[in-house]
Amino acid sequence: MRDSVKLIILYAAAAVFCGLYLFHGLNGSFDYALPRRGMKVAAMAITGVAIAYATVVFQTITQNRILTPSIMGLDSLYLLLQTLLIFFLGSTHMTVVNKQVNFLLSVAVMIIFALLLYQFLFKKGQRPVYFLLLVGIIVGTFFGSISTFLQVLIDPNEFLRVQDRMFASFNNVSSELVWLSVVVVAVCIAIGWRQLRYMDVISLGRDIAVNLGVPYDRLVKQTLVLSSVLIAVSTALVGPITFFGLIVANLSYQFFRSFKHSVLITGAVGMSLIMLIGGQWVVERVFTFSTTLSVIINFAGGVYFIYLLLKESRSA
Repeated sequence: MRDSVKLIILYAAAAVFCGLYLFHGLNGSFDYALPRRGMKVAAMAITGVAIAYATVVFQTITQNRILTPSIMGLDSLYLLLQTLLIFFLGSTHMTVVNKQVNFLLSVAVMIIFALLLYQFLFKKGQRPVYFLLLVGIIVGTFFGSISTFLQVLIDPNEFLRVQDRMFASFNNVSSELVWLSVVVVAVCIAIGWRQLRYMDVISLGRDIAVNLGVPYDRLVKQTLVLSSVLIAVSTALVGPITFFGLIVANLSYQFFRSFKHSVLITGAVGMSLIMLIGGQWVVERVFTFSTTLSVIINFAGGVYFIYLLLKESRSA
């Protein structure tokens, strides 16, 4: 089956799940329920596009299919920031209660952290990408340890607010934040989409890409910045989803068997839509909100991650 046919089938399935989520069980309450469901679908679409693109290009420049941009410590930084705000300012402070202020602050802190990290590591000569990943893992672990320490000391009632930020949720997404995220993600995708032809060459390795005239170091830095912005926006919008990018990216690799990033990213986005919209429908209609979508995704992603590790070890 051709890749174009697979994409048509994939997006047709995504459209079916979208229609099912939007119109199932409305019972005539179109004016109230439909706009709210539509906003949640928009938030899920933005999240899916951002995470799918960021993960595929990140795995390309790292030459590793079991890594995600979350390894840079952005998720841990987001949880640390939310914990610090509630610990020192309280859950009733404007930066916690006001979603717009919290969103802008979270995105700004994560992007500034990523830029400072890249500037520091790439400042003195050539630094391998794996050195950057090692620093990201250490910093992420450090942020996670501080968050855990503060969560032990925090008031139990305040901890409930922190706990709400620890898992991704699409139930209380602000419409203003959704439209702002649409603009930011659209700009990043527009910039990144022009680089996809270079990503096809970079996937062959640094030496081959340099010999073919690709500005490897500049493109790696730009790709890392774009990935950081996309992950920062999606995390600040709905919360951290650790293994989601790992799942959709590797499913796209297996389903399409193509080297073209335009196909792989488009396929990963389609799978993101199916998983998020279909999964949210299952959470609301089958589990009746007894769990969250991020818990299911992280559990499935953890199992899939172990499977990939075992598969890689057998191949080695």
